Amino acid sequence: QVHLVESGGGVVQAGGSLKLSCAASGNIYSISAMGWYRQAPGKQRELVASITSGGSPNYADPLKGRFTISRDNGNNTVYLQMNSLKPEDTAVYYCNAAAYSSSIRGYFEVWGQGTLVTVSS
Repeated sequence: QVHLVESGGGVVQAGGSLKLSCAASGNIYSISAMGWYRQAPGKQRELVASITSGGSPNYADPLKGRFTISRDNGNNTVYLQMNSLKPEDTAVYYCNAAAYSSSIRGYFEVWGQGTLVTVSS
């Protein structure tokens, strides 16, 4: 079993910054891509950013320039630095990872429980 635990969410005023962290723990053999998704009230979950094991990032186009994803492979942790936050960034942010399972000899998807980010105007 692999578990993801997010932290860093909270309430921030518009224009402010937050940094989310997500640490993987458990029976970790290998983790490939990691990423962040978010789900606002009444909306579908959407990709925020992802990053390969080699450190190549990918961002949702509307968020480029404000959000930065990074990872620490040694600690199996992924981060999301969010700057110039807007009220429309309010959502539950979920961490996602592709973890290798020797039992299935392949990668499976793991999700965190989510952390709430509220941006006040």
